[in-house]
Amino acid sequence: MDPSSLDSAELQRFLEQEKERAMVTEMVGKLTNVCWDKCITGTPGSKFSSSETSCLTNCAQRYMDMSLIIMKRFQSMH
Repeated sequence: MDPSSLDSAELQRFLEQEKERAMVTEMVGKLTNVCWDKCITGTPGSKFSSSETSCLTNCAQRYMDMSLIIMKRFQSMH
């Protein structure tokens, strides 16, 4: 096997992993912003109320479910 093609394949794999990592980081950032704005309506205290905790959990779960659905749709298009 040609060493330059191996380097190229390794670089390609590394770039794909970095791209996935960046997408996850961006998704977590969006999830945090969306759910915080939706669920934290007053000035936050030292800990979340039970209704805030429940709202944040539900919001994060729905966001993750939708993200998976969208990713699967994109994958099926290729």
